[in-house]
Amino acid sequence: MSYLALARKWRPRNFSELAGQEHVMRALVNALETGRVHHAFLFTGTRGVGKTTIARILAKSLNCETGVTPTPCGKCSACREIDEGRFVDLMEVDAASRTKVDDTRELLDNVQYSPARGRYKVYLIDEVHMLSTHSFNALLKTLEEPPPHVKFLLATTDPQKLPVTVLSRCLQFNLKRFPPGLIYKRLTEIAQAEKLEFEADALRLVARAAEGSMRDALSLLDQVIAFGGMKLTAADTRMMLGTLDRTQVFEIVEALVARDAKKVLACVEALDERAPDYRDVLADLAALLQKLALLQAVPDMQLDEAEDIETYKRLAAALSPEDAQLFYQIAIVGRRDLELAPDVRGGFEMVLLRMLAFAVADGAQLQTTSPAAPIKVPAAAPASKSTAPAKPAAVAAASATPTATDWPGMVAQMNLQGMVKELAAHTTLTGRQGNKVQLVLDTDGEHFRRPQLEEKLAQALSAYFGEPIRIELSVADRALDTLARQQKAAADDRVQQARAAIENDPNVRAMRDMFGATVTPDSVRPTE
Repeated sequence: MSYLALARKWRPRNFSELAGQEHVMRALVNALETGRVHHAFLFTGTRGVGKTTIARILAKSLNCETGVTPTPCGKCSACREIDEGRFVDLMEVDAASRTKVDDTRELLDNVQYSPARGRYKVYLIDEVHMLSTHSFNALLKTLEEPPPHVKFLLATTDPQKLPVTVLSRCLQFNLKRFPPGLIYKRLTEIAQAEKLEFEADALRLVARAAEGSMRDALSLLDQVIAFGGMKLTAADTRMMLGTLDRTQVFEIVEALVARDAKKVLACVEALDERAPDYRDVLADLAALLQKLALLQAVPDMQLDEAEDIETYKRLAAALSPEDAQLFYQIAIVGRRDLELAPDVRGGFEMVLLRMLAFAVADGAQLQTTSPAAPIKVPAAAPASKSTAPAKPAAVAAASATPTATDWPGMVAQMNLQGMVKELAAHTTLTGRQGNKVQLVLDTDGEHFRRPQLEEKLAQALSAYFGEPIRIELSVADRALDTLARQQKAAADDRVQQARAAIENDPNVRAMRDMFGATVTPDSVRPTE
């Protein structure tokens, strides 16, 4: 009993079945309906996005016995023979295996003769960029003055290798990669039609692994079916694809947010039991961080992660936007440099520890944007007790039990994270009436005034007071003495002291005197 691969069985047979390439379909349908069909088309794009499929549908549209039409019947002998790959007037050529000029001349010798069966003689040349220079010259002659009964359909994954003389004689269509959501939808339709028992997450894993190629997705689906039978589970799919359980990536991010190095290393220990490819783990980590950054920028953005959306939202709220950007940068740089590590697990651990080491301190500005940034120069000598900056009142209050009007102390007790913490730091408490807390927002913090952040702050206050709390938030018309301003003032003071310590350091003075060295003020950061 012969089995037809899913990629062949479910290949679109007409334009109505085509998905994800509407810009190409619209142009071709209009050309066929108006009778303005060019003699040469070039379809470009990565593997498995429909280049040859569209070319074959176009060949059917040109040769259907019902006439030139954007809706070929699919039943006449011409349509059936094209679908089966045996139509005599459709010449399909793999340019990768026929690169010589003699092959091209042999192919084009019969161009002048009329079609044997169909209305047009169609030349479908796949991977056309593989032709030699002499072969392109031979093809160019025919493209310049083609007979009226000939159409050229060229396909390539690398259009930049084509001579401009060929490009200028073709209508070029660039086919897009399929987004994972569209691939998942198509896989779901096919799995239902094939009467497969499947978990949605299994198909999502296949859709992501296909990397934009519908053909790859169907081939992977065939593999998953062969691996797990007619029941597709997420666990079997992960095992077959060698992909990571997403909950493990979530756990790593949660440990990073908590600044818990012990938990981070425990996550790596659990991960190592599955012998993963750590470059792929860093890729998954970077992809997760990218989605968290999107949610932070556009909170109501729809993600194709329906079953995990609450986890995404929770992590997006807990992680500061600065840390999300920093962790993402460290992940992609670490992925590139992983092969230089003495061993891959150790290199992976160092990437995660680097995220902890370079994380943005609470209330401080980001001190570095990548691991390759210049190393901070610590102060040569600690400041004396007489010159040490006074401990900010807000910080001192946070260490004691807060009173009903001690807003900085209350903020510290509530253990807020991310942008909710920033909103609280830019406000002052003006009073409370029953279950209503009155806050005033500093002029510097207006960009934190978002309904979802106010709601989260109200929830934190409700938990703090042990009863439902509503927030009444107004914006000040002047600068306020907020926790954020106090922290910034303290940080600026520490920077000035660090710069003074560097300037007065004897080693720095010696380098300045001997080598003419200079200190870049902006590069000086205090050690905490």
